[in-house]
Amino acid sequence: MGRLGEKFENCAEALKTVDLSVEFKKFRMKNPVMTASGTCGYSDEFDAFLDVKNLGAIVTKGITLEVRPGNEGRRIFETEAGMINRIGLENVGIDAFVSEKLPKLKEKEINFVLNIAGKTIEDYVKLAEICENKGIEAIETNVSCPNVKSGCLEFGTDKNCLYDLISGIREKYKGFLIVKLTPNVTNIEELALAAQNAGADCISAINTLKGLGVELNFNGTNVFKSLVQGGLSGKCVKPVALSMVKRIKEAVSLPIIGLGGISKLQDLLEFVAVGADAVQIGTENFTTPDIAEKLIIELAEFIATQGFKSFNHLKEELRR
Repeated sequence: MGRLGEKFENCAEALKTVDLSVEFKKFRMKNPVMTASGTCGYSDEFDAFLDVKNLGAIVTKGITLEVRPGNEGRRIFETEAGMINRIGLENVGIDAFVSEKLPKLKEKEINFVLNIAGKTIEDYVKLAEICENKGIEAIETNVSCPNVKSGCLEFGTDKNCLYDLISGIREKYKGFLIVKLTPNVTNIEELALAAQNAGADCISAINTLKGLGVELNFNGTNVFKSLVQGGLSGKCVKPVALSMVKRIKEAVSLPIIGLGGISKLQDLLEFVAVGADAVQIGTENFTTPDIAEKLIIELAEFIATQGFKSFNHLKEELRR
């Protein structure tokens, strides 16, 4: 694509000059760049690297009804062009989120989506009801985490279970409801349709792929083997994610948030071209913690340099 003209000195300037806004039915973002759940904490963790207020939105760590310590043992395994994680939804629980994290997000005027997870439909419905009562504008329903023993992925691989779950949440929650789908299925289209028919407002895709990391060490004829099974993410999953987004776009009329291996502007544009209305940055946050702001600036520069009127105009042309 070539080097851009470095038209803007900072993200705030770019946002004032170029219209990058994304207007969903019940949720507005100043630009299409979000951070993925589990990669940016609750926002405070990134204060040293970027101004979180400039992002389209952050998606919080997955929140459950109860406090969760996460999985024991090794949780991260680096792979070529990616990583495997088995964090296990470690989080502070909904009560601590409401009392400690939510006030800070509101005070700083940070646009955010609360990612929720549970073991049962009742867990999710209770979380949705709390979100409704606390005025949380948007939630992302995690039905695709492969790193917990029960819940999440069980709902995300069966269209009937998913329909029942999202219908139950919809009865209690009136805000912007995103359903995060897993790639670990044969027919992602039928799951997207189930979510749409149950009342979802948006699909985010994809969550991590099931992966296995193997570490071998030798001392003479003695072999020391370590296995880490969990969710594979990073640049290596991008072709799968692009395929899944395209398939979902062809199956449903809902807006789509694309994620999976995005690390540069070209990646963002590819996701938009196949059907994404916004994107989430995940694994790249760990190695380039200011990547989200950089992509916003580069997107604004690209739109201005190429002569597009806005992000929506660029999206329209990419879809032709």
